[in-house]
Formats: sequence, C-alpha cells, structure tokens
Amino acid sequence: MSTGFIDGMKREIRRMTGRKMYIFGMLAVPLFMAFFFLDLLSPGLPNQVPTAVVDLDHSSMSRTVTRSLSALQVLDLNERCESYDEALEMVRKGKIFGFFVIPSDFEKNALAGNVPTLEYYSNMTYFVPGTLAFKGFKTVAVATSGGVVQQTLVSLGATPEQISSLVQPLDLQINALNNPWMSYAIYLCPSFTMATFVLMIMLMTVFSITMEVKTGSSVEWLGTAKGNIWIATASKLLPQTVIWVAVGIFIQWLFFGLSHFPLNGSIGWMLLATVLVVIASQGVGLFVSSVVPNPRLAFSLTALFGILSFSFTGFSFPVESMYGWLGIFSYLAPIRYWFLIYINEALNGVGIYYSRYFFVALIVLPLVACSLLPRLRRACLKPVYVP
Repeated sequence: MSTGFIDGMKREIRRMTGRKMYIFGMLAVPLFMAFFFLDLLSPGLPNQVPTAVVDLDHSSMSRTVTRSLSALQVLDLNERCESYDEALEMVRKGKIFGFFVIPSDFEKNALAGNVPTLEYYSNMTYFVPGTLAFKGFKTVAVATSGGVVQQTLVSLGATPEQISSLVQPLDLQINALNNPWMSYAIYLCPSFTMATFVLMIMLMTVFSITMEVKTGSSVEWLGTAKGNIWIATASKLLPQTVIWVAVGIFIQWLFFGLSHFPLNGSIGWMLLATVLVVIASQGVGLFVSSVVPNPRLAFSLTALFGILSFSFTGFSFPVESMYGWLGIFSYLAPIRYWFLIYINEALNGVGIYYSRYFFVALIVLPLVACSLLPRLRRACLKPVYVP
C-alpha cells in the first residue's frame, strides 16, 4: 500500500475526529432517525383516527350505524356533530380527519324501500389517517347497505338462503402476501430510514470534499497523495465508508434482528446491498462535488435531490405512473435500487436473479462519478471559493 494512501487516510481520520460535524452527520442523525421511525411505527398499523358522525336522523337504525362506526378499531369516533358545517369546521381546524353523515329520514326511507344516501368525507391532505378514515367509513356504509337490503328482502318473504346468495354471492378470501400483519412499519421504516441514511452519506461526502476547496486545503490534500486524485479520493472516502457500512449493518440488525421484520431471502444479499448503496451514495456525492466544487451550491443540489428521492423513487407512488421526464430521476437515486432489493429479497424472497440489475446499477453509479475525477483535480489545484 502506497505511502500517499496511508498518509491520506491518517489525514482524513484526524479531520473526522477533530470536527463534531462528522460525529453528528455520520452517527447521530442516521441512528436517531432509525430509532425514531421504529418507535413511531411500532404499533404497525395506525389506529384510532379521530373522526365524527353527523346524525340527522336520530333513529334506532342511525344509532346502530353510529355504534358500528364506534366499534371499528381504526376509528376514534370522539365527536358528535349536529350539522355538516360544524363537522367541516372541525376538519379545517385539524381536530378530526373525516366525518360520516347520516341523512334525515334515513330509517323511514330505508324501510319504505327507497334509496337513502350515506355520505362520508375524509381529509386526504393527511394521506395515512385520511385513507384509514375512508376505509372505515366505506366498510360501515357497505355493511349498512347490505343490512338494509337484507331487511327489505325479509319483508318480501325471501328465505335466508336466497338472501345470502343475493347480498353476498361470492365468498372472498383475502391473503396478504409477505406482510399478513398489514404492518406499515415493515414497509415504511426501511424506506424512510435508509433514504435518510443515503441522504446523509451524500451530504457528508459533499461536505468533506468541497470544504477542502473552500478552505484552500485541497492543494495539501492532493500533495499528501503525491498529486494522484485517485489515491486522494480513495484515502479520503475509505475511512468514511467503513463507518457508514458499520452504521448501515447496525440499522439492518435493527430491522431484521431487533424488530423481527420478515426476511424471506438471504441476509447476506441484504448486507451486500447495504455496502453497495453506501458506496453508490458516496459516488453521487463525489459526482456533485466534481461538477460543482462549491459547498453552497453542492449542498443545495444534493439536499434537493436527496429530499425529492423520498417521493420519486417509488415509496409512496409507483414510478410507472409518473410522468416520463420525472420518473427518469428515480433511476439516478441509489436508494431506489436498495429499496427494490429489499422488496425482492426480504419481503418476497424471490432470489438474487431478479435483483441482479439493481446490484449492477449500484456498482455503475460510483464508476460514473469516478470519470469526473480529473475535473475535481483541476478544481483542487486551483481552489476558488465563490460565496
């Protein structure tokens, strides 16, 4: 191993241990976010979403509907409103995430064979509680509709067998594959935690490189490596890589060891994916630093790209349904490939063959960044900081 490489590593270790920013960015933030999301989503499925009911009928049937809403675990029917306007005002104030409206003369119209209308509203500004409120309201509305039809058929003299075949002609059997608990934590914790982890890797890589240019120490940095930008870059990033990999493996232990997330494939492939996503994320940071060797601009671009990757990498919205010009950005984000490997290997357990292209992508990203090292070398030899 060359003397320049060893001297460069010693220099980088001194810089890392001499600044609290490295401890904060490389250890405190990723670990805090991991524990934060695991604790936040520990119940698995959010329950007791605050909702309200607007009962304009005040009949025995409307009270039955209200009791059905109260019995749902997903809803917390903590408000009884007297009008639509009152319930809507509570939604605007953020006290509830939706409300169920039982119209006047509901029981009278139902028993007379008319078609009463049940209305329910959910605030989809808050996607998760809004969706859960919608699901609970729809369940009760469908059950109530079936009950009204059943009562009407009984009054017409239909037998229980006839009623059953008309009200529920098909017996549905639902099996949730690979996540039978319907736990949000199994899906959201790895995606959000690792996305934050990748974001911090990119930011700290940009910080460690562009600060050399800003302070003018980049000439010394290159001099330590005898002017070889390849050796200088490797000696700077390798100590960081070791720490990032250790933190990443610890996060995987939190997922699969401590929290017992399903792992239907091999832990070895997941650990390899974690190592590669660390290197790929450093490659993205190196790419930005080479193109824009200015800390302010490089930080802005990296932060923008990293934050947007939470959205355009397919965590909450499928990439295939995005606009083409927007979806293409998802293929530039390292976290997308780790996420796809996690789905294939940990949740589906389909084997490494179906994730081979994702591993290749994680290898290609840092290689692309290395092609810009000559440009970074020129910037380091003549450091110019533009505030």
